[in-house]
Amino acid sequence: MDKSVIRFSHCGRDIYCFSIPEQCPECGLGLGGRRLEEAPVSMPNPFSNGHKAFCSFLVAPTEGHFRGEFDGESELHTGITDTAGVVYNYTKTGVRRDVEGWEKCISIPLVQPDMYNLISQWDQYLEKFSSTHTWDTQWQRFDEETHNCYSYTLMFINCVLATQGKRSLSKDEFTNSFVLPRMKRASKYSALCEEVSKNGFYIVESPQKDPEGCS
Repeated sequence: MDKSVIRFSHCGRDIYCFSIPEQCPECGLGLGGRRLEEAPVSMPNPFSNGHKAFCSFLVAPTEGHFRGEFDGESELHTGITDTAGVVYNYTKTGVRRDVEGWEKCISIPLVQPDMYNLISQWDQYLEKFSSTHTWDTQWQRFDEETHNCYSYTLMFINCVLATQGKRSLSKDEFTNSFVLPRMKRASKYSALCEEVSKNGFYIVESPQKDPEGCS
């Protein structure tokens, strides 16, 4: 998934690959001297380096130190970044402050670039919140259902909203509005990368296009 997926059109098909082949995998004609239906397009990668996504909510697979896949089966872990890209995340051992390991994740910005006042206090808010008894395993144990990494991140987000005089978000609201749409894009992109890696390309019929003659 380190490579960019490219899409180009030929023979009325959308063809996905990591690099433009010399011949069309659908019809076998050379692509060097034949104009493509449209200019090749690099597909948007839904993943980012969480350590470069400041003041953001992160989602990453837990397997292999967060280096698994967004395949709908891997367990997911969440965290919040500070202004330096350190990822605060709640685990069975308490709150961790990771400086590595979140290089491939889904990132949701929580602060607009012009919110200077909030940005200047972000690290202080995050550290103070993470140091309370709520996240100290000596006072309250980690629970997979009720007291976990997701409740940690959402509670922090709601604390920040409260300082701005805004209402809290329920788990369903935040999940459905912000997390699930990005998870779906990530899942589709992962599946696309897997097909291209396996076969060298992935071909689908171009929507609302008449197939071009290949004779």
